[in-house]
Amino acid sequence: METGQQRTGKKRTANGRIDDPAAAASKLGDRMSQTAEQTWTRARESVGDLRDAVDLQGRVDRHPYGTVAAALGIGYLLGGGVFTPLTGRLVGLAVRIGLRLAVLPVVRDELAGLAESLTGAADGGVEVGGGSAGSGESKK
Repeated sequence: METGQQRTGKKRTANGRIDDPAAAASKLGDRMSQTAEQTWTRARESVGDLRDAVDLQGRVDRHPYGTVAAALGIGYLLGGGVFTPLTGRLVGLAVRIGLRLAVLPVVRDELAGLAESLTGAADGGVEVGGGSAGSGESKK
């Protein structure tokens, strides 16, 4: 069976305490410092990799106003502005404008088709823009 001294390589007293607590604390502090330094180095490398992947400076140079708008939006969201009355009004306005922009071309095309069919019916079935009624020629 191993004793505490054989496992750790440190002298232990009969009650299990280390003979030189200052040296043990110094070693522990050195080990913690080394671990913290490694963690800091890894974090800096990760941030550098992320910066290179995102190319933030290039984006700011190419689209300065878009970058400011994105920063404002992110700040608004992080500041807790998601579930506010202002956000509800803004989303409602955006939905109304989006629907109008999406529906307007469809309605315009339908009205143009309806006007075209009414114009064709009023002219006695003659196609608008077609050749003469009995020519037999077709346009290609």
